[in-house]
Amino acid sequence: MNRLFSFLFLTVVGAGVGWADDWPQWLGEKRDGAWREEGVLRRLPEGGPKVLWRAPVAHGYSGPAVAKGRVYVMDLVIEQGKVLNDAGAQVKLGGTERVVCYDASSGKLLWTHGERRDYEVSYPGGPRATPTVDGGQVFALGTMGHLTCLTTGGVLQWKRDFGRDYGARVPMWGHSGSPLVYRDMVICMVGGEGSLVVAFDRRTGKERWRALSAAHCGYCPLQIVDHAGTKQLIAWHPGGVTGHNPDTGELYWNVPIKPTNGSAIAMPRKLGNKLFVSGYNRIGGMIQLDDEKPGARIAWRSGPKEGVYPVNSTPYLLDGTIYGVDVDRSALMAVAMDSGKRLWETRAPCLSAELAARQRAPRYGTAFLVYHPGNRQFWILGEMGDLIIAELSPRGYREVSRAHILTPTNTSGSRKVLWSHPAFAMRSAFVRNDKEMIRIDLAEQENRDLRVGDPEP
Repeated sequence: MNRLFSFLFLTVVGAGVGWADDWPQWLGEKRDGAWREEGVLRRLPEGGPKVLWRAPVAHGYSGPAVAKGRVYVMDLVIEQGKVLNDAGAQVKLGGTERVVCYDASSGKLLWTHGERRDYEVSYPGGPRATPTVDGGQVFALGTMGHLTCLTTGGVLQWKRDFGRDYGARVPMWGHSGSPLVYRDMVICMVGGEGSLVVAFDRRTGKERWRALSAAHCGYCPLQIVDHAGTKQLIAWHPGGVTGHNPDTGELYWNVPIKPTNGSAIAMPRKLGNKLFVSGYNRIGGMIQLDDEKPGARIAWRSGPKEGVYPVNSTPYLLDGTIYGVDVDRSALMAVAMDSGKRLWETRAPCLSAELAARQRAPRYGTAFLVYHPGNRQFWILGEMGDLIIAELSPRGYREVSRAHILTPTNTSGSRKVLWSHPAFAMRSAFVRNDKEMIRIDLAEQENRDLRVGDPEP
């Protein structure tokens, strides 16, 4: 009887551990930057967390997606040219742009799908967009605007070329907005006349609807929010911030907060009836959504000494406070949602200790923020390759622990940087640079001992 009880306990608990939360798209399951798994560490162990496996990858900014025991990521195997990072210059190089799939338990390579691509963009070191995995399909958007639909077994179902099909101009820093799955469609920022936003049939790749025009599509991923009893598709692009009917593309509202040079990058974040938007060159502010019908207006605009201007990473809104990394100051800031007043700032999670201590720090210091609601802690990956657990409040930044987990391989100016968003799933972090992807064990001890439930592919 005791043996039977033990067997059933380990089977149930083990299965629960194995089939823990996934991270199947940009910013996680709900595209909101929250990691909801239970049984994860509150403090990193002395000497750092254990690396469960390492797997080779090529160049890329694309973050991993984790779904049903597999990890998907995009990269570029460079065959011609060099990565030269100059924000004002577009660089030519060529190679094989790939979607790569690994076993999440072992790191074993399962399959790759690659096609020859010729890049001509600024910061050309590989694909930008995180793959989106849903319902047995993988949707991957390449730097030059090639959308590919594969099965989770690596079989090509269909593909679209935004330049050929829509006359879409490639933005200076390449196509970056991860595809968004909604019902039986996949929706993308495309570009071209009348086709800034396009919805495709997820099974066939045929166009379902298109909307708007702009100089180019920008860099910001789409999202869907529920407000005023209506689902609204939110797009941030060179023409401003717009809300749409996701079933038809119909324009509900338009707020003309226009980013400099079309640099709409960080995804707008919603809390209650507020939507915060920010961009390069101190462009941004708070949008108030109409509570009675789909509509919006500007609540306040940011100024040079107020607000926060995230670019490389998406901010997080919590309990009336905006937490985001300011592009000019290379600092994590807390800002009051109701006024834009700055509450505090720190460079500690965004730059190396040596750079953070300088009176004039370099710009574009980057840290990726993910919130764990159960533990009320933030998991932060800094550009120097440090994984940090921190507690953030309007009163200040409290660092709980940190560990150096991966060496930066890319560059910004004269410094080495890691600018790829991590994935959090299976009580682990999946992190990549331009040489390898690693899985870091973040389970509490009692759950670590029960990793028998790690799923089979």
